[in-house]
Amino acid sequence: MLDLTKLARQIPDISKHLTQEALSARQRLELAQKLMQQAEAQNDELVARQQEWRHRLIFTNAEPVEPLNTRSYVAAPERSHTVIATDGSQIAPSHHEIAYCYLINTGRVVLHYGQSRHPLLDSLPEVFYRPEDLYESRQWGIRTEEWMGYRRTVSEARVLAELAVAVWAGATAPPVPTIALVDGSLIYWFLEPLPSEARDRILYAILEAWDKLQAAGIPIVGYVSASRSIEAINFLRLQACPYKTPDCFTHCPPSLETDPHGMPKKAPCQVFDPVRDTTLWASLLQPGQRSPLWRSSVGILDLYGPHTIYFCYVHVGSEIARIEMPAWVAENPAMFEEALSLTVAQVQKGYGYPVALAEAHNQAVVRGGDRTRFFALLQREMIKAGLKNVGTSYKETRKRGSIA
Repeated sequence: MLDLTKLARQIPDISKHLTQEALSARQRLELAQKLMQQAEAQNDELVARQQEWRHRLIFTNAEPVEPLNTRSYVAAPERSHTVIATDGSQIAPSHHEIAYCYLINTGRVVLHYGQSRHPLLDSLPEVFYRPEDLYESRQWGIRTEEWMGYRRTVSEARVLAELAVAVWAGATAPPVPTIALVDGSLIYWFLEPLPSEARDRILYAILEAWDKLQAAGIPIVGYVSASRSIEAINFLRLQACPYKTPDCFTHCPPSLETDPHGMPKKAPCQVFDPVRDTTLWASLLQPGQRSPLWRSSVGILDLYGPHTIYFCYVHVGSEIARIEMPAWVAENPAMFEEALSLTVAQVQKGYGYPVALAEAHNQAVVRGGDRTRFFALLQREMIKAGLKNVGTSYKETRKRGSIA
C-alpha cells in the first residue's frame, strides 16, 4: 500500500525542481527560436553543409525540403471523402495458460463522409499457435512476445492495404478523396538492431502493403501524437556549430565524459538540448498552420526504397502533431495537401485526436473479459477433442483465487 504521509514529504522538493526546470526550459526555447531565425536566412547553405558532412555527424537530423519560414494553413477537405484506419491489440502467450499461443486482433474502420454509405467498424482476430509461429523468432534470439509485436505491425499494414483496395475495387482511382491512417510513426526504427533476416521478414511485408496503397492511389499517413522526436530541431545544431565545418568526429568525438551532475557531456552545438520539435513548433505555429516539410534521415529508411519518410508538424488546435507520409505522397503536391486536410479534419471530428484511429483502437482492444472468454472457448474445444489435464498452472489458478 502506498504511504501518502511519507510521500507528501517529497512533494515540495519535486515542485521546487519542476519550477527551476521550467525556467531553464524557457531559456533553452528562446535560444532555439533565435537559432531558427538565423537559420532561416541561411537555409540553403545549411542544407548544403548537412548533405556534404552528413557522414561525419554524430547526431541524426532531418533535412528541410521547404524554406524554414514556411507557415501554411491546411485547407478544409472536400465534403465527400473516405477515411480508412486500422489498429491492433493482442493477447500475449503465457506458459501458465491452458495453451501456449497468442492472438492479434486488428480493428478495422472505414468512414464515408457525404456519400450515404454505411461505415465499417469491426475487428479481425487471428490466433497463432503453430510451432513456426511460436518459435520461428528463437533462431534470431528474439523472444516470442517481442516477435508478436512485430507481427502485429505487419497485420495492421496488411489489413489497411486490403481494406483500401476493397473499398474502391474496380475503380482505376478513388472517386472521392481517400486516406489510410495509421496510429504512430511510419519509421520502424525498432527494427534496425534486429538480425537482417528477421528485420527483412517484417519490414518487406509492410512495404509490400504500402506498394498496394501506392498502386491504388490512396495516401498513407502516420499520425504521431505527443511526439518526442528531435529530428527537426537537430538541424539547428548545424547553425549552432562553432566550427568552420560540422565534422563531429574531429571536433566533438563521442566520449564517456560527464558533467558535474553526472550527465553525459554535451557538445557545443547542444545548447538548447533537450528541447523537442513539438515544443519549438508550438511557439512558431498558429492553429491550423503547418511547418515546412522535412525528409527524415533515420538509418532504417535506407531500406525503405521509394517509401522513405517525410514529415511536417501541424498545429491541430489541441496539440502539435507530427504527420508522416512516404515520399510518393509528399512529392505529389495535390496528394500531400489532400492527405493533410483529411487528417486535420479527422482531428477536429475526434475533438483532438483522429476519430477513425480512436474507433479502430476501440474495435481492436482486448479487454479482460475478452481474454477470459477466449481461453474458455479454447478450453472447451480442447476438452471436446479429448485432451486430458486441460487447465491453467497452479500459479495462475492461485493468483486468480487470492484471498487477499
